[in-house]
Amino acid sequence: TELASKLALHSTRTATMLSTLAASALGLNIGATPAPSSSRGAVSMDLGRPLRVAVVGGGPSGACAAEIFAKAPNIDCTLFERKMDNCKPCGGAIPLCMVDEFELPPEIVDRRVRKMKMISPSGREVDVGRTLKENEYIGMTRREVLDAYLRDRAVELGAKPVTGLVQKVEFEDANGPYTIKYSEYKPGEKKGTPSEAEFDIIVGADGANSRTAKAIDAGEYNFAIAFQERIKIPDEKMKYYEDLAEMYVGDDVSPDFYAWVFPKYDHVGVGTGTVVNRPAISEYQAAIRERCADRLGPDPKVMKVEAHPIPEHMRPRRVVGRVALVGDAAGYVTKCSGEGIYFAAKSGRMAAEEIVALTAGGTRLPTEMEIKDTYLKKFDAAYGPTYLVLDILQKVFYTNNGAREAFVDMCASDYVQKVTFDSYLYKKVQGNDPINDIKLLFNTIGSVIKGNAIAKPDRTFSNPVESLKRL
Repeated sequence: TELASKLALHSTRTATMLSTLAASALGLNIGATPAPSSSRGAVSMDLGRPLRVAVVGGGPSGACAAEIFAKAPNIDCTLFERKMDNCKPCGGAIPLCMVDEFELPPEIVDRRVRKMKMISPSGREVDVGRTLKENEYIGMTRREVLDAYLRDRAVELGAKPVTGLVQKVEFEDANGPYTIKYSEYKPGEKKGTPSEAEFDIIVGADGANSRTAKAIDAGEYNFAIAFQERIKIPDEKMKYYEDLAEMYVGDDVSPDFYAWVFPKYDHVGVGTGTVVNRPAISEYQAAIRERCADRLGPDPKVMKVEAHPIPEHMRPRRVVGRVALVGDAAGYVTKCSGEGIYFAAKSGRMAAEEIVALTAGGTRLPTEMEIKDTYLKKFDAAYGPTYLVLDILQKVFYTNNGAREAFVDMCASDYVQKVTFDSYLYKKVQGNDPINDIKLLFNTIGSVIKGNAIAKPDRTFSNPVESLKRL
């Protein structure tokens, strides 16, 4: 569920406070807390063998990390994935910059979305996309296709694939070596074979329920549940969604997130998510199905039902010893939008590039502090402001129906649309137009006043026990 970040990112211009907060976040190692003690000294090597690197998880973050390790000298990379044809529940949107940056072939993109429709709690619809250039679009992908392509590319470059469920990571010292115990599933076998292997470095890319994170005591995080149905609809209805995505807001579809209808290859993905009231996710899914029912036609056929946890903030510890977390395992999903694919791929590649550079051609083992000072600091400096501001925006615009009405009203502005799409497509904060920013600030105040005047009251709910659960 990545598309909404386009609209949320722009709102950084709605108040000077948000801009200041974003600027202050630059360079900060957000979310990092002191890790368990470990040796700070680098280890020179003359082992007569390559460094052994394990990448646990074969999604975008793991595959992109494995690709870098596979190309590096004197490094043997093993890529663990429990299910090579895994189909992760996901909106599947990727920014335009990712296509070129990660050299994705055109056939990876199922749909090129050039229009969005925002629907408020009262049913007001705002069309978004007027400012896009002819060659600009948001790519819609299927995760089973995208992930397989990235994995296969890493394997072709030399990464060793293992179809196996990693069950435990053991070590006596935080600096390793690390023993990975796993069940390997060989072709034609339904039961896994208990196996183990030793490694010098581990990159944990094994998702929100990361066992790698648990092994290094990376700490807990709060999480959302995303629920999605893949639905086959008549061709004439599918034509409507050819290059259009829809985003619905309202306490009926989510008390703290949004619901969506995203076009896929030959079907649509319809879903929603929530953090604060996860037990009611089926009720919210029923509500979005009701709100978009006319557009799906009289006989929509559910092809697949998917649900998955989504981390709501970064892990307290993302690097311990020579184990680094990336993607969902590290908590790299943005608030407000739920965007994760690009940041997963980018974090995997960035972590691997920094680790490879630190190994000096596979002749030394990097220290925990070196990995933190390179990978973590660079990632946080580049993307920390985005995470911080989207966190604030979710609390501002997704908390009640009045704020949601204002959010949709703001999206009617051409200035909002241009800065938002540019920021999302190229992953660089756009704008910096003081006159239009001031105008937007006043327009936002007006939208909030108007939204509160027309919005229906939010329903109350109580969820005191389950809401305390963490991953």
